[in-house]
Amino acid sequence: MRIDKMLANLGYGSRKEVKQLLKSGAVKIDDVIVKDAKQHVDTAKHIVTLNGEIIEYREFIYLMMNKPQGVLSATEDSVGETVIDLLELEDQVYEPFPVGRLDKDTEGLLLITNDGQLAHRLLSPKKHVPKTYFAVIDQEVTDEDVKSFAEGVTLDDGYEAKPGKLKILKSGIRSDIELTITEGKFHQVKRMFEAVGKKVIYLKRISMGPLPLDETLELGEYRELTDEEVELLKEYQVV
Repeated sequence: MRIDKMLANLGYGSRKEVKQLLKSGAVKIDDVIVKDAKQHVDTAKHIVTLNGEIIEYREFIYLMMNKPQGVLSATEDSVGETVIDLLELEDQVYEPFPVGRLDKDTEGLLLITNDGQLAHRLLSPKKHVPKTYFAVIDQEVTDEDVKSFAEGVTLDDGYEAKPGKLKILKSGIRSDIELTITEGKFHQVKRMFEAVGKKVIYLKRISMGPLPLDETLELGEYRELTDEEVELLKEYQVV
């Protein structure tokens, strides 16, 4: 990778501004001053410093966010705040994007990365990657609902939803449930409950594939995935 492209990708300025940095002698590769913008650098082998501080470069970034309500699962929006707006600038420079979407009023686990290949694997309908949600329902959820979800309910547009695993945690005037589904149609969880005459009044995603939400994350907080978690996602196969 060219040194000017590396520095520009990391947010150290435009290509023109980066060239000025290089001309000033502030950039070194393995303790050797580099002024040529076309100089290639192997980020796996060489140590790059700017004004004496080591610059770390990674091709991919993997983040887990506990998405709050009121924030859009998008990279940009002309009106509303997006999950990317919640990231530190040092993470935004990698140009990450949310893996799939959570509704504006839905909380919970959202993966954010710039690894398009991994995102595709997790989102592909052919992969059937399970996603589990915790929800509060406006009335009693019954064993009949569990059976209906296991068979696959028909949504309002006539679409036959794939079977979902519904677990009743607390039943009553309001019910707490967990639902695991393997697809991600628009407002799917809400529409599945509407299909059995009920309404979701709170929704939170608690896992995606093999990865559970880190419950230590406050709403709006995020952290990098560990190397083990990244490998777990990359190697994950639905049985």
